[in-house]
Amino acid sequence: MEKGRRLMMGMLCCIMLLVKTGCTQKRPDYKVVKAEVAKRKTQLCNAYNDPKCDKDSVVRCAQQFLFTTMTTKVFPSWYGTKWAYHGTTEEPRKGKVACGYFVTTTIRDLGFDVPRVRWAQAASEAMIKEMTDRKYIKRYRFSDIGHIESEIRAWGDGLYVVGMDSHTGFIVNKKGVCRFVHSDYYNPLGGVISEKLSSNNPLKASKYRVIGKVLTDEMVMKWLKKEKFP
Repeated sequence: MEKGRRLMMGMLCCIMLLVKTGCTQKRPDYKVVKAEVAKRKTQLCNAYNDPKCDKDSVVRCAQQFLFTTMTTKVFPSWYGTKWAYHGTTEEPRKGKVACGYFVTTTIRDLGFDVPRVRWAQAASEAMIKEMTDRKYIKRYRFSDIGHIESEIRAWGDGLYVVGMDSHTGFIVNKKGVCRFVHSDYYNPLGGVISEKLSSNNPLKASKYRVIGKVLTDEMVMKWLKKEKFP
């Protein structure tokens, strides 16, 4: 009975928070997006620490909020930001951003306490291993991109970080539709882009790919507990 009551309270907390999220726009104001993330994080952290709320329900709610915010607000804010090998801008469409800095800056701006510079400068596989547990990581050598895409669809909806021979970015799987979101050195002036996995891009051309699923239960609980990543 008590478990059921806490579960219902947790669901109500999540519904109220998600309703407040509101509609998105194609070019969100990034300062507003970050402020909204900070506000929602405070609300969800409070709910997670509330003994009346079911923690599992709050984690599910946080995962949904983080995935939706990243894919509909954070990424669109960055589209068109130019690529540069030494690009380190922290502001979308102002300055240039390298592939690693795009990944770590957006993860940080989603409210995760991560070592932005160190991860951005590290090998992408090392970054992924620090970001998520090894049970959520898969490696592919000389695999056809169609095979990789089918495996990601089977893996399920969610956000993935992918490391390649000399590149890194995100894969978004939403309702079975996969997109590769990255700061594209193939087109430096176009920069950050969302495209098909099978397009002419570094993901398709790479001989080695390491893919880690993020926004997992463990990762989101770190976010809710305000824990720092190593």
